[in-house]
Amino acid sequence: MRIDEDYEQFVSVFFKLSGIHLQAYKETQMKRRLTALRDKRHFSSFSSYADAMANDPLLLTECVDRVTINVSSFFRNRTRWETLRTEILPRLATKKSGLNIWSSACSTGEEPYSLAMLIKEANIPLQNKTILATDIDSAILEKARLGRFRQDAFKEMNSQFQHAYFRKQGDDFAIIEDVKKLVNFKRLNLLADEYPTRCDLIICRNVLIYFTEEAKQTIFKKFSESLVRGGVLFVGSTEQIFDPQQYGLQAIKPFFYEKVT
Repeated sequence: MRIDEDYEQFVSVFFKLSGIHLQAYKETQMKRRLTALRDKRHFSSFSSYADAMANDPLLLTECVDRVTINVSSFFRNRTRWETLRTEILPRLATKKSGLNIWSSACSTGEEPYSLAMLIKEANIPLQNKTILATDIDSAILEKARLGRFRQDAFKEMNSQFQHAYFRKQGDDFAIIEDVKKLVNFKRLNLLADEYPTRCDLIICRNVLIYFTEEAKQTIFKKFSESLVRGGVLFVGSTEQIFDPQQYGLQAIKPFFYEKVT
């Protein structure tokens, strides 16, 4: 098999396993990163590596970690956001007059602004009129509040959304005020600070890879305590919970967990 064909097949299999489009990333850097990980695990080809990942969740999780670390964009892993838009948000909205939503590790703001756009599209009311978005890094929060983004942040957003909700400003794109005002940014340390309460939806995606297993267990427990019964925790590909019952949660869709006790 040709080297390029070997990698192309890997890209196809990896998407089926993870929902991540490797085509959205620069191929030279991504192939170099994945080749290093493949060789570290002693696979002679990408096809054999993909076959192994299909049968080993830990191997898949390790590869997803390598792919997604330090990457941020709107509607990242778009299939997950489609599930949120079409199934989770309507389910939550029918139960409450206004949703209490927390984006718990918001980084530069793509995640809570993505959510704000979905909320605006669906005309769903919010408690306190805003989504709470938190991060430990004050400098990152200031950038998020600014609401200006480079073109590479839009690689998983459809062009209609970009045209509707952003305005060109020099080399950047600025989010419109009607969306910006739906998000309230605040500094919060997940390992040390008090969590918000009575949340209907908590999003924590692609951040817990930095923590120990003990710390992750503590955070999941605190997330569960922050949710109302029937509330939902939405996690990333790196935070899949293999025993949600210990936190009073149950899986309702891949990467979505409902508080049941």
